Amino acid sequence: MSPEISISPETPTDTPAPAGGRPNVGLLAFILSARHDHGARIFNTDLAAAGIALLLPWSTTGTIILIGLWLVAVSFTLDVKLLADSFKRPFNFWPLALVAIAIVGTLWSEANWGARLYAVSPVGKFLVLPFAFYHFARTERGPLIFKIFLVSCALQMAASWIVFFAPSLSLRQDAYEPGVFVKNYIDQSQEFALCVMGMLFPIASFLRARRYAGAALLMALAASFVINMAFVVVSRTALVAMPIMLGVFVLMHLRWRGIMIVLAATILLGAVGWTASPALRAVVASSLRQYDLYETVNEPTSIGLRIEYWRKSIRFFQQAPLIGHGTGSIEPLFEQAARSTTDKTRAAADVTRNPHNQTLNVAVQWGLLGVAILYALWFAHWRLFRGDDLAGWIGLMVVIQNIIGSLFNSHLFDFTEGWIYVFGVGIAGGMVMRARRGSGAQRDLRRLATA
Repeated sequence: MSPEISISPETPTDTPAPAGGRPNVGLLAFILSARHDHGARIFNTDLAAAGIALLLPWSTTGTIILIGLWLVAVSFTLDVKLLADSFKRPFNFWPLALVAIAIVGTLWSEANWGARLYAVSPVGKFLVLPFAFYHFARTERGPLIFKIFLVSCALQMAASWIVFFAPSLSLRQDAYEPGVFVKNYIDQSQEFALCVMGMLFPIASFLRARRYAGAALLMALAASFVINMAFVVVSRTALVAMPIMLGVFVLMHLRWRGIMIVLAATILLGAVGWTASPALRAVVASSLRQYDLYETVNEPTSIGLRIEYWRKSIRFFQQAPLIGHGTGSIEPLFEQAARSTTDKTRAAADVTRNPHNQTLNVAVQWGLLGVAILYALWFAHWRLFRGDDLAGWIGLMVVIQNIIGSLFNSHLFDFTEGWIYVFGVGIAGGMVMRARRGSGAQRDLRRLATA
């Protein structure tokens, strides 16, 4: 067993229970027995995690409440020494280092203290990650949490179709986006794309095992997500991320014949989608038009504003390359730049606290030191998911999607994408540790039996 990926070989697992995962008593009685039953405490913690997976695509407030309840629940099951020991592992150390530099960075920032503390809060979610690793290395219900998230996203897809044809039913009447029932099209597309890519591994596993009914069901669900993203809600970020994620799957799990078949099918489906989907063509045409308007007349289009943010952020980074301008400094820097422009109605006058690029967001505030920590975080989590199993595949897709999406957004610091990363990586990482710890124990038993 590699010490790099293990919290501890003595990490406790669930107490013995029947196949259903809990003692053969009433569910409510079992939940209420948590005061004196360790297995019930683990079950209650998993129940809160299931609620997070269910609500994350739908509700910000509900998710925050359940995360708080989950932290309270997991606190009653902790071995503090084992948890503290895990902080030294790279997959925990670098997220905590990012939180630390965000806190320390308030000391040299020239922003007001309200802005400094506001900028610390989105980084604070990484304090939850060690608890997720710790807990899901003990419980066997990690796969169930992923299934609940998939079901929740499938329900959101159904709601997307409903509000696409009946906009009055959308909960976003103040800022309606076609096909978006709650939140926004970026969050929805990220969730759908992750579900599609996450299902590739079990589909391939079902086909290899000749379980064609299960493979057909998952393929139909994946196709439903793709059709929605092609005809209802088209995201530029998803258009870039999904081919790369598919390429990773092809290279990792298929031979040359399979690679050629998938490549041909992808080209064919892309051509059909381009021909049949006005929404897809409109997004591509709009992107080109927005770029042209920005370059010719400095129009504050979506594409134009991103480019403006990136250009200014690079200039801000060059002014303080080593440790940056400090936590919360992005908005004051943009305000200062806007005051120096003559045309207050164009892109150059726009002010933001989010440059829509994760690297630049970190670089402006904490310089090269912060960027090094950010990349070390991604690398540590990528290394964790090198195995050829479902948990490793899902964790890898979460990391890759976040890295690609963070080219165009600050997804680690955004609410939905940030929490998907924390719990996606935390649950999958815990599952990987649990599986590898178990395989190590089995090898030890085989060695003893043959000694």
